[in-house]
Amino acid sequence: MSNTDLEDDLRATLDRAAASVPPVTGLTERATTGARQAQRRTWIASGAAAVAVAAIAVVGFNLAGREAPSQLPVAADTAAATPTATVQLSPQTVAGTWRPVEMDGLKTLKAARPEDPVLVLLPDGTWNGSDGCNGLQGTYTIGQRGEFAATVGPQRMVGCENVPHTGVLKTAKRVALDADTLRFFATDGRQLASYARAR
Repeated sequence: MSNTDLEDDLRATLDRAAASVPPVTGLTERATTGARQAQRRTWIASGAAAVAVAAIAVVGFNLAGREAPSQLPVAADTAAATPTATVQLSPQTVAGTWRPVEMDGLKTLKAARPEDPVLVLLPDGTWNGSDGCNGLQGTYTIGQRGEFAATVGPQRMVGCENVPHTGVLKTAKRVALDADTLRFFATDGRQLASYARAR
C-alpha cells in the first residue's frame, strides 16, 4: 500500500468519525461568553486589589504624618490630669508667701478685709496665713509629681469676706508650680485656685 493510499484511508476514517458526532450549536457563543466572564472576574479582582493598596497607602501616610504622643493617656485622678510642673516640687520649691489670684466659685478676692489674705508655705512642711479676718495654720506634704495633702489646725472664726484657703488646701490633691504661679487641683483635675508669689 502506497503513502497516497494510506492518506486516503486516514481521511476516510476521520470523515466517518466526524459524521458520527452530532452537531452542536452555539459552541462559539459559549466559549466567548466564558472568556468574557473570566475577563470580568479578572477586572473586578484587579480593581479590588487597587482599592486595597490605595487604602493601605492613605492609612500609612496618615500614620507617618502624625507625631507619636509624648505620653500615654492617664486616668483623671493621676498626675496627667493637671499641668506638669516646670520644676521639681518639694516644700522648698513652693516655700514663700502666696496671694490668691483666682478661686473656684469666689468672685470677691478684691473685697476690703481687715487683713491681707495670704497663704505662707514654709519649707518645713507647715503653713500659715490669713483668710482676711482670721489667722490660719496647719501642715502639708507635697510629692515630686505634685501629690498634695494638707491639714488645718485650730483657727478663729471671725466672719467677713473670708478667702477660703482652708477649703482649697483640704480639697486639693495636686499642685503645679509654673514660674511664680502655684495652682491647686482637685482629684478630677479641676483647678480649685491659683496663687501668685508675693515674696
